[in-house]
Amino acid sequence: MPVKIKFLGGAKTVTGSSHLVSAGNTEVLLDGGLFQGHRDAFYKINTTFHYNPRTIKAMVLSHAHIDHCGNIPNLIKQGLRCKIYTTSATKDLADLMLVDSGKIQEEDVRYVNKINRRMNLPLRKALYTAKEASRATKIFRSISYNQKFCVAKDVYATIVDAGHILGSGLVILDIKTPEKILRLGYAVDLGRKNLPLLGDPVVPKGLDYLILESTYGGRLHRPIDEAQSKLREAISRAVNRGGKVLIPSFTLERTQEVIYFLNELLKEKLIPSVPIYVDSPLATSITDLFKYHLDFLNEKTRQAISRGDNPFELLNLRFIREQKESKALNTDKRPMIIIAGSGMCESGRILHHLQNNIEDTRNMILVVGYMAQDTLGRKIVEKAPFVKIFGVEYELNSEVVVINAFSGHADQTELLEFVSGCLSVSPLGGPLKRIFLVHGELEQSKTLADILTQRGLDVYIPDKDEEVLLN
Repeated sequence: MPVKIKFLGGAKTVTGSSHLVSAGNTEVLLDGGLFQGHRDAFYKINTTFHYNPRTIKAMVLSHAHIDHCGNIPNLIKQGLRCKIYTTSATKDLADLMLVDSGKIQEEDVRYVNKINRRMNLPLRKALYTAKEASRATKIFRSISYNQKFCVAKDVYATIVDAGHILGSGLVILDIKTPEKILRLGYAVDLGRKNLPLLGDPVVPKGLDYLILESTYGGRLHRPIDEAQSKLREAISRAVNRGGKVLIPSFTLERTQEVIYFLNELLKEKLIPSVPIYVDSPLATSITDLFKYHLDFLNEKTRQAISRGDNPFELLNLRFIREQKESKALNTDKRPMIIIAGSGMCESGRILHHLQNNIEDTRNMILVVGYMAQDTLGRKIVEKAPFVKIFGVEYELNSEVVVINAFSGHADQTELLEFVSGCLSVSPLGGPLKRIFLVHGELEQSKTLADILTQRGLDVYIPDKDEEVLLN
């Protein structure tokens, strides 16, 4: 029985993770992520499928970030009818994230179409609406960490802690063939050790093959503890000159990490006490889920919450739900901190805040997450003199500060340590025959591949939609 992997998305790029594992007539999908980028590419890539969603027997979802789950409502529209297995925290978070994604698309399309009508340009359509997204998680099934289950004929799955975001998982597939059981690991995305809210990633043993992210395959992170000191320096500098601090942030996990560190800084009176706004309707609901899914948090955080010392609650923190309140921040000239989505500045409320504040030299854009190639966020990180927001060009005068220590992705050293841990042979399978590097820009993937190859490992960087036979 041939076993194959088809790399549908997140190959030689970071967003849109999705991979199809075939064992005979059984097809299992790993993730169904949304490709994020320029609008034309966004619509073309996310609506083009080089496989039939109707024939998929099951999906295993690693976590609730939109670049891993965001195309599921669209897949359902195209005929996907299988069960989707994931952790209970991911199921609840994905429900919120997908509905929010639908709302953002609808709002973005309405705004862009106002401009397009005036310019006699073609009108846009949302990939899916909030209503369509709300139906998606009806086919989700909750699975506990370390619980081996039959996902489809001849295919068994186990989800273990990835240490990346709340409820995130590394997926292990045990595929039954006439000759043996083939063991495939899926570590996309892989977290870091000693993050403030989460447990450390679990290292799977006895793998025959590994699909591994390479987002930071050629880079090293600063220690996570450094994020707090860098945050203190940047915020103090901007506030002291009377500016606003705009933080484009992934709504899930990165926003909570930033709030956690702001809380620590304010408790110790290390930054000025200014209004802090989380401009996302998701924030309150996600915070509630963090408290509800305590089993997915590390011991330190669980104990803090149980004794009433909630790291997500600040006296000067306000959650913004309504658009009217969000727009009012643009006429408020006080120094303040605004945390808003989306993380890569491609959609959502951060665009309106950038539009109204990016040309003021007193203000600061504080980047705390990864910015993919060809996104507005990447142009800001690269300090392009001019950037386009909603089709209009603006001069980038605000100070841009990048804090890489916040990353929830393993860096080069951590990826290498993880692979070393996977190399042990066990009765379950192994030794590791081949590593497929995905979820990384080509330069990052190549750098990691070179080091792993020098260590005697077989490494391959697949193309999008390439199919590889496992033997």
